[in-house]
Amino acid sequence: MDDDERRRALQEALFCEQVLAKTQESVVLATLAGSADVKQWTHFPLGDVFDPESGAQWYYHSHSSPDAREHGHFHCFLHPDGKEGPIHHLVAIGVDSKGRLLRLFTVNHWVTGDDWLPAAALEPFLARFDVHLNRPSYLVNRWLTAIVRLYNDEIRALLHERDVHLAGHAARTNQAGLDDRTLEVLSSLPVDLARSARRLMG
Repeated sequence: MDDDERRRALQEALFCEQVLAKTQESVVLATLAGSADVKQWTHFPLGDVFDPESGAQWYYHSHSSPDAREHGHFHCFLHPDGKEGPIHHLVAIGVDSKGRLLRLFTVNHWVTGDDWLPAAALEPFLARFDVHLNRPSYLVNRWLTAIVRLYNDEIRALLHERDVHLAGHAARTNQAGLDDRTLEVLSSLPVDLARSARRLMG
């Protein structure tokens, strides 16, 4: 992805945040809107979000994290052959309670139970993650789409790092590790939208 494409994605992400902020909202508040009891591990919105045109799917949830600032994270998936076909986890996007971007990370197979593919097979699906729906918020859907586009190269690198991590585990233990509960987060990268803006916009 070239810098012009990254700049367009950055501008869209920032625009979504700015519009939400006008009504004291954020991507987190808009996702949880109407939820009186926010319990850990519960998917928001109920039933997840799925765009039948692109095959993109996501949900938000929260649970304990090594970073105390992290309120929760968005898990992003793609169904390349429609909702009844395989589903592949692309990346998780961690945010704080105000919806500020904190990190990108990948997880082991047992965490999401998706249809596992190596990084090289997942890379083409990143460009297909595109959510055009009003539920739960059009701005949240466009923000997530923009974040995946903006950090396309970084996500690719994280997916490859994930595979290297598992390969190392297999070499040490003679086990694939996909269902090893001691292996949860396989690669992670701290990210900051403001820092990305300074780098890309000058």
